[in-house]
Amino acid sequence: MKLVGFLITLALTIVLVIAVSRPFGAIPPLAPLLDPYHGFWQNCYSEDEMVEDELGLHHLNSEVKVVYDENLIPHVFAGNQEDLYRAQGYITAKHRLWQMEFQTMAAAGRISEIVGPIALDLDRMTRRKGLAFGAEKGMEFIKTDDPESYKLLEAYADGVNQYIDQLSEARLPVEYKILGYRPEHWSAYKSILLLKYMTDMLVGDRDLEYSNLRKILGDVMLHKLYPEYPEGVDPIIEPGHKWGFKAMTVNRPDSISYPDDLLLIDPLPQPEEGTGSNNWAVSGSKTKNGHPILANDPHLSLNLPSLWYSMQLTTPDHSVKGATLPGALGVISGFNEDIAWGVTNATRDTRDWYKITFQDETRKAYRYGDKWRQTSFRIEEIKVKGEAVFLDTVVYTHYGPVVYDQSFNSMRQDVNFALKWNVHEGSNEQKTFLELNTAKNFQDYNSALDNFTAPAQNFVFASNSGDIAMRIQGKFPLKWKGQGKFFMDGADPKMEWQGYVPNEQNPSTLNPSRGFVSSANQHPTDSTYPYYVFDHSYEFYRNRRLNSRLQEMKAITVEDMQALQFDDYYLHAAEALPMMIDMLGDEFDSDSDAKRYVTLLKEWDLYADPNQKAPTLFYLWWRKTYNHIWTELSVYKSQVVLPSYYQTVKLIKNDPTDTLFDIKNTPTIESAETHVKEGFRNMLAEIKKWEAEEGDFSWADYKRTSIQHLVPQFKSFSVGNVYTGGGSGILNATSARHGASWRMVVELGAEINAFGIYPGGQSGNPGSKYYSNFVEKWANGEYLDFKLRTPGQEEGILFQTILK
Repeated sequence: MKLVGFLITLALTIVLVIAVSRPFGAIPPLAPLLDPYHGFWQNCYSEDEMVEDELGLHHLNSEVKVVYDENLIPHVFAGNQEDLYRAQGYITAKHRLWQMEFQTMAAAGRISEIVGPIALDLDRMTRRKGLAFGAEKGMEFIKTDDPESYKLLEAYADGVNQYIDQLSEARLPVEYKILGYRPEHWSAYKSILLLKYMTDMLVGDRDLEYSNLRKILGDVMLHKLYPEYPEGVDPIIEPGHKWGFKAMTVNRPDSISYPDDLLLIDPLPQPEEGTGSNNWAVSGSKTKNGHPILANDPHLSLNLPSLWYSMQLTTPDHSVKGATLPGALGVISGFNEDIAWGVTNATRDTRDWYKITFQDETRKAYRYGDKWRQTSFRIEEIKVKGEAVFLDTVVYTHYGPVVYDQSFNSMRQDVNFALKWNVHEGSNEQKTFLELNTAKNFQDYNSALDNFTAPAQNFVFASNSGDIAMRIQGKFPLKWKGQGKFFMDGADPKMEWQGYVPNEQNPSTLNPSRGFVSSANQHPTDSTYPYYVFDHSYEFYRNRRLNSRLQEMKAITVEDMQALQFDDYYLHAAEALPMMIDMLGDEFDSDSDAKRYVTLLKEWDLYADPNQKAPTLFYLWWRKTYNHIWTELSVYKSQVVLPSYYQTVKLIKNDPTDTLFDIKNTPTIESAETHVKEGFRNMLAEIKKWEAEEGDFSWADYKRTSIQHLVPQFKSFSVGNVYTGGGSGILNATSARHGASWRMVVELGAEINAFGIYPGGQSGNPGSKYYSNFVEKWANGEYLDFKLRTPGQEEGILFQTILK
């Protein structure tokens, strides 16, 4: 019997050894991952346990000192810029290497290399819209136009690569071990590609959906439901601003024709709902201490490792601190001894689509006017884990790449559409941040922005000299009114852009009389601005709440600005809920639960705090009502986009019996009241079900804010059910998966006071105590002290390292 037992045990052991040594589909062999000397066990450490007093870094001109504070924020002291950025590359890679590489692989359309064919369509889409092509153009431009910036990009890459070359198998970030691949060398091209990736995250267009809506609704109803400049807009640049320049002439064609068929193709991925940002600056005339205060909180996906990595970068000539993007040089949102700046997304339509008419099936030429133009071909070789290389032929026209054709997302329609996008042109956004990092005044800030093409951003500014400013910067096409709103005919030369708005004519303001500047992704200007401005996704609630508060506030302090970033007031509910309750009447009074819910809503103070139940009720009731109102638009097979919440509220308020509320092919004539009541009925069913299955429906428990790992399947590396308030359309814009990815408040003056926080931690290692240690503070609206550190400062040091 002993022999039989031994043989069974031996057989099971052999099977187990074989099993863990082989991959399971996209899952790598388990044996290397479980290896106690090289596997994931070696990632169970925190950085303060692995201190090295000195680290060898080649190609430095002099020693570099790196001081980590108690939050693992590095403060890099270097003798010159080249050493500074070489050290930044090295230190960033040490804490965020996997994140840096994963994001640039996504930008290059290379995720299939890691996870297999499941990502093939995503990679094809990324390559077809030309991110890598745009990065190549950017690199060519920087090499030729700004060799000094290119030298610094190369220094950063060298620092990253020196870290990679020193990296042992045991210290390899755990994601590489799980996914079964190794890091490759960094390059200047990858840093440029990262910034193109950020452009892609923040730029959208709805040309496809608007083209379909035009066909479905006609021009009159389209304008009614989707006005380009709705009533009550509160723009970024203060109303009545005097422009002070002579605008360039834009010639509108006498006749315009559009491709007129309903299009069944799938749109490009758009920025997700909730992606936005706030920034503002108040002048010394409105603050308690007489110095300007600047605030910035970009709203993006809540991910781990965090999108941002905090650093201080110091040379004898400047000292800058704030949020960096792992993979890019310098500080993106931050401050130095003289100025502070921050960014929000400007949501401008800089992507347009053109229908291409090929001469024949070879696609070597396409019609343009009365001639045929030659195309070029780019063969995209997509490596697929576990499968053969996939070859995708992308046709390039003078407009840009043909994204949609019969081989990709055309639903078998005979269509060919090319994408024109300013990201395909050579530009040097990196220089903007290099120059902002060292800027000393408004003139330096303005000059730095001249280098910035995409994505369009609202750059807020404040300085020690007392200036505050806002500039909406990007490379904006000169368009006639309506151009680019719909798919256009690429064979018609009249559909071409007519150049670009000069940088000095982009909307901007300096020291406005109202004492503040602000942006929250709303319309950039009032209707007096002389150029055509359009985007579907302008914001209508956060910006009005922000401007209202800034207008009325006096003797403002840093604490006031922090509270405003964490403001939970639900302006959308304030404007919609009273009408909805009034329309509801007493129809549901016989239902005790319904009466309880209505009482909660009537007694609500309109703040979406985490312990409140009313925000959940309003959120559900509104969504159900909104979806019911636009039922007919939602059922089309072709892609459309629904009217904004803001415009829907306006329609309910101004004309609740308008025929637009009537649903065709029903025996009754519906009004706004019909939809409100049906929305309440649907909400009632859902919230009762929630209470029965889940229990409490307090706002935080219902929306369940989560901060996910960049690979969503890695749930153990994520933080779920974060207890916090806010929501989309609220200044504290914390929804289920989006929110303030970085909060910063800076008070200028002889001694700069600065505070910052983000939902994560400095480490990219899930095994580190610095991986997610900021989350609770962030969720509670707390901040870290972000003052600049001097080289000899002793307090608050976690450890320090010399690079030599």
